[in-house]
Amino acid sequence: MDAFYASIEQRDDASLRGRPVAVGGRPAERGVVAAASYEARRFGVHSAMSSAMALRLCPQLVLVRPDFDKYRAVSAAVFEIFRSVTPLVEPLSLDEAYLDVTENAWGETLGMAVACRVKAAIREATGLSASAGVAPNKFLAKIASGWKKPDGLTVVAPERVEAFLQQLPVDALWGVGPVTARRLRAAGIERAVQMREVDRAALEAAVGSAAGWLLQLAHGIDDRPVEPHRPPKSSGTENTFARDLVDLERIGEEVGQMAAEAAAWLDGHALYARTVTLKVRYSDFTTITRSHSCLPATRDRGEIARRAEALLGRTEAGRRPVRLLGVSVHNLCDVPGESRPRRAAPMPLFDGIAGD
Repeated sequence: MDAFYASIEQRDDASLRGRPVAVGGRPAERGVVAAASYEARRFGVHSAMSSAMALRLCPQLVLVRPDFDKYRAVSAAVFEIFRSVTPLVEPLSLDEAYLDVTENAWGETLGMAVACRVKAAIREATGLSASAGVAPNKFLAKIASGWKKPDGLTVVAPERVEAFLQQLPVDALWGVGPVTARRLRAAGIERAVQMREVDRAALEAAVGSAAGWLLQLAHGIDDRPVEPHRPPKSSGTENTFARDLVDLERIGEEVGQMAAEAAAWLDGHALYARTVTLKVRYSDFTTITRSHSCLPATRDRGEIARRAEALLGRTEAGRRPVRLLGVSVHNLCDVPGESRPRRAAPMPLFDGIAGD
């Protein structure tokens, strides 16, 4: 979906149409932008940016409080359309999914025809626009879905895959963030296809164990199926505080509450976790994570809280002001004694409808 939350707000409030809009919290509460309209993006405003920074970039920006109940209702309508076309729908978020439409309710033989009909159905049902990428696999379709936003449709036919790959910068590959991109560029790799020419040892030195996966993507290879029931791989909570926390006891209380929420989520999903992770962001925006793994896996509230609080001792919380805290659980399994995490799809790389 195109600028999903912001587009819903502009749809429902005519005074916001054509204006730069961001959905998020207020600067005084250290709010963060959850979505930005395309008018706002022209000023450099984007999701995950602080609301204060967004207003500095765009003083005329209209900040709207999020209404997640409304967004979930619209999302449900969109996903009902997806599932009326094919049962092979893999959700990525409220506003994005992969669809395998090899077989589809309309009997269409071309993915492009399906995408056009899905886009039209979404607009008719919700009044919103969506962008789609059609390709032989998830990796290529994911990139194609963001190629011509908003209201875009990009098709990468099998015979055009190589030409499409030749256009991609190295950071278009799934899993290549800013740090990895810098390492690759330092190794002389600017475009994705250049990975094919680099000595394997040099590539591993730059990206470690991800080398094999990235090399496959550089050849346009991604054999992962669309998985309608992909199991969760982690869950967690984080909170940005209106004022920096300096009291270690208060910080510990917050961590304990977040650990309790993580344990409640595990209990509700009948899962256990081997790994507990603590995230701390200091007042200067330096962000660190600390993790602890052990067997047997657990969903016991007290145990998860004890481990999270122990991780707190490996930080400078209490000596440095804390802006954000988060607690999450990983390496999930169905049975406490399992030594391996429950099977989940590899990190996502035929994308149905694109998110922001």
